[in-house]
Amino acid sequence: MASSTVTSSQSPTPPRPNLAFRRLRGQRSPAEFAAAVRRAAREIGESVSCDARYVGRVEAGEIRCPNYAYERVFLHMFPGRTLTDLGFASRAAVRGRRVRTTGETPGAYEPYDTQDTRDTQDPDETYDDYEESDVLRRAFMTGGGATVAAASLGPIGLALDAAAAGRPVRRAGTGEAGALEEAVRRIRLLDDRHGADGLYQRAAAPLRAAYALLDAGATRQTTADRLHSGAGELAISVGWLAHDSGRFDDARSHYAEALATARVTGDDALEAHAFCNTAFLARDSGRPREAVRAAQAAQRVARPLGSPRLMSLLSLREAGGWAGLADRTGCEQALARAQAYFERGLSDADPEWMSFYGEAELEGLEAQCWSALGDWRRAARHARRAADLQDPHFTRNIALYTAELADDLARGGRPDEGAAAGLRVLELLGEVQSSRVQTMLAATARVLLPHRRAAGVSAFLERHASLPRTG
Repeated sequence: MASSTVTSSQSPTPPRPNLAFRRLRGQRSPAEFAAAVRRAAREIGESVSCDARYVGRVEAGEIRCPNYAYERVFLHMFPGRTLTDLGFASRAAVRGRRVRTTGETPGAYEPYDTQDTRDTQDPDETYDDYEESDVLRRAFMTGGGATVAAASLGPIGLALDAAAAGRPVRRAGTGEAGALEEAVRRIRLLDDRHGADGLYQRAAAPLRAAYALLDAGATRQTTADRLHSGAGELAISVGWLAHDSGRFDDARSHYAEALATARVTGDDALEAHAFCNTAFLARDSGRPREAVRAAQAAQRVARPLGSPRLMSLLSLREAGGWAGLADRTGCEQALARAQAYFERGLSDADPEWMSFYGEAELEGLEAQCWSALGDWRRAARHARRAADLQDPHFTRNIALYTAELADDLARGGRPDEGAAAGLRVLELLGEVQSSRVQTMLAATARVLLPHRRAAGVSAFLERHASLPRTG
């Protein structure tokens, strides 16, 4: 992997802080306000990956106008106000276009037809308002659901096209770095909703484009750092899609690439994330001792980062390894640490990628530990709590926790309840494509087969048998 080339350029005009937005945040911390934004998004059927860093960038004036999803959320949170009232610039001004007059024909400006607002003395500088990138918006809004148009992904798609054609890829600026970060967010969001199976093949193209951008270099060191971090996070996201769809060798390769990227750049946060997923993969691949070692390595790297929630998740990864080794004492100690860290609450240092990690995930991962230890009653209790607590946005996780519950109930001698839970999972399979969930259901069906005369069990077995074969 080639190191990024950094060139000096004329300093841009510093952004003007958004004091109006800061006043609206009031006494809440950036993390608390970000959580309120995510809640408001769910109220209107939107999903945004808002975190403390995003709030800070808005307040610093780095994001002059939010994208369409954030716009709808902010206007829902503050009814009666306009974007201007919230301290944002007009959309036309941010894009560098003239404002359309009354007599102009709608659609006269096509999404790719932006005017060049870059300083002509700095040919390598890139327009720095990716939050309102029409190219990205088109890439992510064409098609629906799991058919994500991720192969284009705006500026990073252009890098892929250039590399495929044998042309040199131009050095990346902040627009490309922003497109890469948005690609990671979008893939995570779609996985939350639909599961991994329909996304993995499409996500490989933007990952190749990301590393093509790294090889081409960047206009500034800050941009190079963002590219490395974004490429590493994208490698982890694509690795997770491979992991969740049962492609363990592919997942291991992607996680190793992310770990190498983290080590090259000294990015501790990325390294902790890569180790976290490596531990999870090792557990699922039947290598529990490796899972323990990877989780412990992640904790050593993550401890100085100051995020109790991250340490909680990493302790759960370690607990899963101990459970796989049938070490009940080691598992219980790790679970206790996970709970203690979790109770410390949210922090501004919590990584953006951890938006999935709340009480429901804590309960779900603990359920998996007790299941591995053969304590079906306790596993079922935690799995039920996980499914009940899960945010409706995370459809894939609801299916996962309910599948865990079905299996725990079936193995714990409650076949009728297990079948009822299994039927609820089958209802979700129209929205979720996850080999993990389907594998769990198949195992549950085998356990329930001797009880097919029990109430509700035959209905589940018949519905499950009618599922289309995959692979």
